[in-house]
Amino acid sequence: MKILKELKSFIILWLTQSFSALGSAMTNFALVIWLYNRTGSATQTALLTVCSYAPYVVMSIFAGAISDKWNKKAVMLTCDSIAAICTISVFLLIKTDMLEIWHLYILNAVNGIMNTVQSPASDVATTLLIPKKHYQKASGMRSFSNSLVSILTPIFATALVSLAGIETVIFFDLLTFAIAFIILLFFIRVSEVEGKEDKKEPIWKAAKSGISYLKGNKGILWMILFLSAINLISSFYNAALPAMVLSKSDETSLGMVTATVGIATLVGSVIATLYPKPKSRIKVFCNCLFISMSTENFLLALGSNTFVWCLAAVLGWLFIPLMSANYDVLFKTNVPVEMQGRVYSVRNTLQFFTIPLGYFLGGFLVDNVFEPFMADLDKGSLLVAVFGEGKGSGAALLFFIMGIAGVLVCLIFRRIKALYTLE
Repeated sequence: MKILKELKSFIILWLTQSFSALGSAMTNFALVIWLYNRTGSATQTALLTVCSYAPYVVMSIFAGAISDKWNKKAVMLTCDSIAAICTISVFLLIKTDMLEIWHLYILNAVNGIMNTVQSPASDVATTLLIPKKHYQKASGMRSFSNSLVSILTPIFATALVSLAGIETVIFFDLLTFAIAFIILLFFIRVSEVEGKEDKKEPIWKAAKSGISYLKGNKGILWMILFLSAINLISSFYNAALPAMVLSKSDETSLGMVTATVGIATLVGSVIATLYPKPKSRIKVFCNCLFISMSTENFLLALGSNTFVWCLAAVLGWLFIPLMSANYDVLFKTNVPVEMQGRVYSVRNTLQFFTIPLGYFLGGFLVDNVFEPFMADLDKGSLLVAVFGEGKGSGAALLFFIMGIAGVLVCLIFRRIKALYTLE
């Protein structure tokens, strides 16, 4: 088929990188459970992600300038190699019974730095490998693989930890890295953007040009800020979910909810891949986010069993791949390819700086505000009747507040006229 020939290099890279992503996600899932079972603290568990995202946010604005100036393939290989060294370090610390919480924080911070540099290089490399007419299809394929990773991660990680220990999970992670590394090194050719950017331009000046571009393109800027607000709420979600589910149920329930998220996004990815070009990508973008924000958090707050939590996951994540695909097309078609590394990096700083903030605040609020507040209420209280009693009820109350905030954010941003100039 013609389309397979046109996307051959992208498909090979996509499959191997997705396989490696599965290994990394399994290790992260296993370490989150290890840390929460050891500490019982939502804050300390959330700090794992904070340590990953903090350097990502701080350094992203310069990473795209580096990506535009340096060889994309070399950047990806170098960053992957250093991340693999971090994983090997975790493996050795576990084998020698020396692993401490602070080790994980430091190693996650190093991984965050590597992801900061690699992310814009990977995004631009993907653009260079895909014909413009296949942008939406390729975005749907990437969402599909991300969804499949979400489904398989809790199943495989929980099974391997139970049967063979966390060391086996880490070994699988390293195996997937080796396969992806070899394929990228020897079988994928990533051409460089020719001539339009000055390779001798100082990094700070190149980063500034990315900021200047966004100042002149208000539609892209408002779209980024919209997702920044959504990411703040979503990171509260990610900090509170393990605390609520593990407190009210067990690891199996958390795995089922996580797997359901993957199934929902998997189906959504198929929809995004097959969905015809809409009349208004911005309206699709806004509507998908509104459906997600107006359903999942409320069901998580009011539900008291795994079935309701899984239903919430379906409604919250089914339309996210379609949102992401339209966002990706709008971004790639509005930003010149020679500027994409720099603009992607500024985007990463603005769009993702709320994630470590949300993780930290979410964990802090669960442990120090909402759980103590619910624990002090009488059993006959209305809030106890609605959100339950005991540990996990405070996280449920936080989900309800997140639902209200998410609806308000969607209603406010969809009225911004600059977004519709991107059509």
